[in-house]
Amino acid sequence: MKYIEIKAPAKINIGLNIINKRLDGYHNLYTLFYPIYDLHDTLKFTLSERFEFICNDKNIPCDENNLVVKAKLLLEELTRKILNVKIELEKVIPSQAGLGGGSSDAAATLISLNELFRLNLKDDELNRIALMLGSDVPFFIKAKPAIGKSRGEILELIDIEIDEYIVIVNPGINISTKEAFANIKPVRKELDYRKYIIANKLDYKLLREIVFNDFEEFAFYKYPEIENIKKIFYDSGALYASMSGSGSTVFGIFSDEAVAKKSIKSFPKTHFCWISNPHY
Repeated sequence: MKYIEIKAPAKINIGLNIINKRLDGYHNLYTLFYPIYDLHDTLKFTLSERFEFICNDKNIPCDENNLVVKAKLLLEELTRKILNVKIELEKVIPSQAGLGGGSSDAAATLISLNELFRLNLKDDELNRIALMLGSDVPFFIKAKPAIGKSRGEILELIDIEIDEYIVIVNPGINISTKEAFANIKPVRKELDYRKYIIANKLDYKLLREIVFNDFEEFAFYKYPEIENIKKIFYDSGALYASMSGSGSTVFGIFSDEAVAKKSIKSFPKTHFCWISNPHY
């Protein structure tokens, strides 16, 4: 095997509760991760005589500040092997948007280099390494719907499928994760997402009444335009809408494709807009 090409999907958070701050400085959280497979970055890994990293987005760092490069260097450190590889990253997922793009790219790097160089790392080892890179990275090792606990690395796979259309809008606002956590108000309670699932489908009425993203309060206060996206979704007929992660992306779930497409027309052309097709 000389090369591997892999798709690194985005994710949304259906509910995101910050339970408390831990002694190690991180926060315990509770969320439902849902992968968006048709919104993805693409990475190609080719055996080479030297390391090279190329990205189509010139605003993306190509050094150790990029999680792809960090993942490669961390694997070299832990396995004590030199991994000479050419990595080509085609970015589609907006960066610093609450969609997990960088984390997904890092997980794709761990998975691909493990296979390409036959490192024989098991899933539990990959998960442990993934957590060293970031709290969202372990989810993307499997990238299946899951309840996330602790920092997000304790994952309970859950059998749900969203058949509706998911409209994803990012206004291009970069919210500092550090600042978002500094302004969070822990709720100290966990929601049982299983109560909102009937026959593997989400009960959107209950979600709308009970399930929220705790980061919204700060994000909406500082950036009212983000709150306005959520309002537009509901005014357009969304079954459920929420900010994803610590922002600034907001998603709306629609039962009708035409209504979903119409909602996008309410946003400026400068916004990143995507409709996830449930039949992808």
